[in-house]
Amino acid sequence: MSSLSRELVFLILQFLEEEKFKESVHRLEKESGFFFNTKYFDEKVLAGEWDEVEKYLSGFTKLDDNRYSMKIFFEIRKQKYLEALDKQDKAKAVEILVQDLRVFSTFNEELYKEITQLLTLHNFRENEQLSKYGDTKTARTIMLGELKKLIEANPLFRDKLTFPTLRSSRLRTLINQSLNWQHQLCKNPRPNPDIKTLFTDHTCAVPNGPLAPSPVNQPVTTLTKPTAFPSLGAHVSILKRPRTPPATPGVVDYQNPDHELMKRLRPAPSVEEVTYPAPRQHAPALSLEDLPLKAALALHQGSTVTSMDFHPMQNTLLLVGSATGEITLWELAVREKLVSKPFKIWDMANCSPPLQALIAKETPMSVTRVAWSPDGNFIGVAYTKHLIHVYAFSGPNELRQHAEVDAHTGAVNDLAFANPNRQLCVVTCGDDQLIKVWDVSGRKHFTFEGHEAPVYSICPHHKENIQFIFSTAIDGKIKAWLYDNMGSRVDYDAPGKWCTTMLYSADGTRLFSCGTSKDGDFSLVEWNESEGSIKRTYLGFQKKLAGMVQFDTSKNHFLAVGEDAQIKFWDMDNINVLTSTDAEGGLPALPRLRFNREGNLLAVTTADNGFKILANQAGFRSLRAMETSAFEKMRTPADSSLIKAVPGAPVASVSCKVELGSPVRPSPMLNGGDPSKPRVDDSADKPKPWQLAEILDHAQCRQATLPDTTGSSTKVVRLLYTNSGAGILALGFNGIQRLWKWVRNEQNPSGKATAAAVPQHWQPNSGLLMTNDVSGVNLEEANPCIALSKNDSYVMSAAGGKVSLFNMMTFKVMTTFMPPPPPSSFLAFHPQDNNIIAIGMEDSTIHIYNVRVDEVKSKLKGHQKRITGLAFSTTLNILVSSGADAQICFWSIDTWEKRKSVAIQMPAGKVAIGDTRVQFHVDQIRILAVHETQLAIFDASKMECIRQWNPQDSLSSHISSAVYACNSQLIYTTFRDGNIGVFDADTLGLRCRISPSAYLPQGNQGLSPLVVAAHPQEPNQFAVGLNDGTVKVIEPTEAEGKWGMVPPSEAINTSTSTTSNQTPEQLQR
Repeated sequence: MSSLSRELVFLILQFLEEEKFKESVHRLEKESGFFFNTKYFDEKVLAGEWDEVEKYLSGFTKLDDNRYSMKIFFEIRKQKYLEALDKQDKAKAVEILVQDLRVFSTFNEELYKEITQLLTLHNFRENEQLSKYGDTKTARTIMLGELKKLIEANPLFRDKLTFPTLRSSRLRTLINQSLNWQHQLCKNPRPNPDIKTLFTDHTCAVPNGPLAPSPVNQPVTTLTKPTAFPSLGAHVSILKRPRTPPATPGVVDYQNPDHELMKRLRPAPSVEEVTYPAPRQHAPALSLEDLPLKAALALHQGSTVTSMDFHPMQNTLLLVGSATGEITLWELAVREKLVSKPFKIWDMANCSPPLQALIAKETPMSVTRVAWSPDGNFIGVAYTKHLIHVYAFSGPNELRQHAEVDAHTGAVNDLAFANPNRQLCVVTCGDDQLIKVWDVSGRKHFTFEGHEAPVYSICPHHKENIQFIFSTAIDGKIKAWLYDNMGSRVDYDAPGKWCTTMLYSADGTRLFSCGTSKDGDFSLVEWNESEGSIKRTYLGFQKKLAGMVQFDTSKNHFLAVGEDAQIKFWDMDNINVLTSTDAEGGLPALPRLRFNREGNLLAVTTADNGFKILANQAGFRSLRAMETSAFEKMRTPADSSLIKAVPGAPVASVSCKVELGSPVRPSPMLNGGDPSKPRVDDSADKPKPWQLAEILDHAQCRQATLPDTTGSSTKVVRLLYTNSGAGILALGFNGIQRLWKWVRNEQNPSGKATAAAVPQHWQPNSGLLMTNDVSGVNLEEANPCIALSKNDSYVMSAAGGKVSLFNMMTFKVMTTFMPPPPPSSFLAFHPQDNNIIAIGMEDSTIHIYNVRVDEVKSKLKGHQKRITGLAFSTTLNILVSSGADAQICFWSIDTWEKRKSVAIQMPAGKVAIGDTRVQFHVDQIRILAVHETQLAIFDASKMECIRQWNPQDSLSSHISSAVYACNSQLIYTTFRDGNIGVFDADTLGLRCRISPSAYLPQGNQGLSPLVVAAHPQEPNQFAVGLNDGTVKVIEPTEAEGKWGMVPPSEAINTSTSTTSNQTPEQLQR
């Protein structure tokens, strides 16, 4: 098909979409094969309409076209099969197995057999690989994510996933142009021709009377689509009439009627783009875990909270307005009021007489609205009588009076910031039925009149270069205004016809409103902006309550409403309530609420004159991270004489902030200090005997030695727990991996790893060992490495040879890649995509490898020696690497460019070499760096060291390995002499020392732990791998329950973070 014919198909697709011929659109998409509609495909997958899914796919690919296509069809049919099993519909499952899945047996007979065996299980989740299969909706969402990746990688879909950018109604426009051209060719053109058909060429009939006037310049006609509701664009034509430019200086009249964008004002994705949804970008699938549902803290304001707003950049900085007129700035991480400003008049002389009279009567003044400017530099406050205040925010403890404005007669009901013509302005509305626009210095630029009742709320927004304001009044009228003096452009009725608030989604593409009727009925709707009609009405309101309902949006995905003493949540694309929470009680009937920018914290007002903060896991991490950061700022800086740069370092050396009074403070000599300077007596810094718990005997801890039934044991060089917490995987010096699994029984009802039960040394029935390719490898020089997929289905490892991907159920090698030279030295799965692997190499490079397409996407260069550690942070969007050159590098995940490189600070006389491992704290901000000479904590957001500990006293041997506990409150550290230290992760203070005599057999000369791993859910359990191949699991006694106590002198430094069930990225050993 020619290029023009192909483009004609796109024009027809756009036309069909605009005319709502939905079935025809998708049929043409499939039959032409030009555009794969991912939104339609997503809808059908999530609805489980499998026949339609395969039918639609068949227009673009067949099952045997390539390996991507085969995988796509397999995943769809496997999901259909599992859903039949889940419904206990064995007959349907057998039908799917025979008719749909048998075709794959010719490619992978073993896999087909495994799938068939699921029929024998009462619940297919008994199969370990499917044990984490959740409900149907979740499973479909996960599968859809995988399908999208396969479709994007499939060359048959190349150039078919993006719809071309077209102006709306492009086909109509071309027809209109053709009609104009035909009319110009008429011999006797009429000024107003009557065109009744497109089936024949247009020509004006010969008139019976005088000759018709000469041709006109206007278009003959336009093909328009009638609408039931007036769109905002329909009212812009009045801009064409002459008008006087605004007399107010300062704001440029950018809304020129001749400007092309002003030809139609339509709040849609783009003024110039077609309404057909293209290009189609989909946000990643979100779940209930993304909602802030758990109460993190409760704070007391002292009076009823009337309005709240989070700082646009600082996610834990909350602005609160109250019924007494007071505004308060809270730093949530430290639970403190940073600034509090009671209401007062700044300049009585500038107040109007009516306001002065109210003040003279001591009329109470409450806050109706507080808001941050988009840049976070200003705060706007609206009050119940006349006034607004604008504060300049120049720091955590400073709010400076900037402007006081007598804005409205009566209450100022709402306030918001906007940027018409890139000038920061304040928009207000009030009981006087007006909307006004001010600059931040208090000078008025516009007054909008047209409402016939008090204006309740405003919603400034912009599309492309068009700035406008939606306003709602208490008579239920919704109007829209441009920044001119031409009046309202639309006039809609809000649901309930009373008080309504309007909000856009964070990306500005979707408009919602939430309101209350006079009878106490609540409504939450999404608007079709181009039609001026309601697109979706959300369900779930139960009671009629007197008062104004509040709502907010989050992550372009969720809606939240405070109603019936609880918070209710909706998915924007589903009209039914997603979930709700009462925030552990104490909420008023209609709580006010506000999300922070990231959507991980939600502020909710309480009935006792305060508010609560709800958080998800990311929110809890941000609170802890900010708390630590705030505490660090208050710490006494270290004496600079104790620290100096490493001479001759090729990159910037790190200056560690170590407290003078801390028992973890290294000596000046060890940290490169000047020995000629007076030394500080640190005898007082030594840990007191009563501060330290010492485990000297087997009876003082619980331990289990893992059995070896294969005789393949050799020194353990890498050790990790499975992510489920039910197994341990050890990689030996010889490249053989051993797996132990705990079984669920009366002795161990949880089925998790424990020192109270001996696990099974697990092997498949085939008797296979997970053995790496070591042909031609000098094992003495090899650097074995290992990484485990999130679902424990696959393990990837190497021992000087090719990297092998093993199936954890069968121990079979699924594939091999990256053959030497150079050999691999460290492996790490990308946290968000198991198909992307970071591979550290012996030659000091890092390869970003895509398993799916068998291709190295990027090669990172920044180290001088082999890579010994890799760790990802999704919070900071970085990859951190460490090497045998004692360097730590920070890389951007987006561009794979190096941001910074720092050298760990070596003790005096030590050469900056040696393996360095890195692991992120659960907050994804702090990072643990482990070298034989030290433990160091880095703040990855600042890329600098904040704490350091060097071997000393009873723990003076070289460090062999260290790892965070699962909640990052402890650090387990093994030493070459057999000692094990348990450190407080925040202070690096020693909490407990485990002597070799407590866990090693008598006559243990030469035995020592080489690696340590922490249980992913039990913070007080760890495992060690010894140089004779033994693996031991160690826990405190049941009576103790934990390893030592936090020394009183360090208690203030201890993190308040609680145990998290989230598995941290495990540090490989």
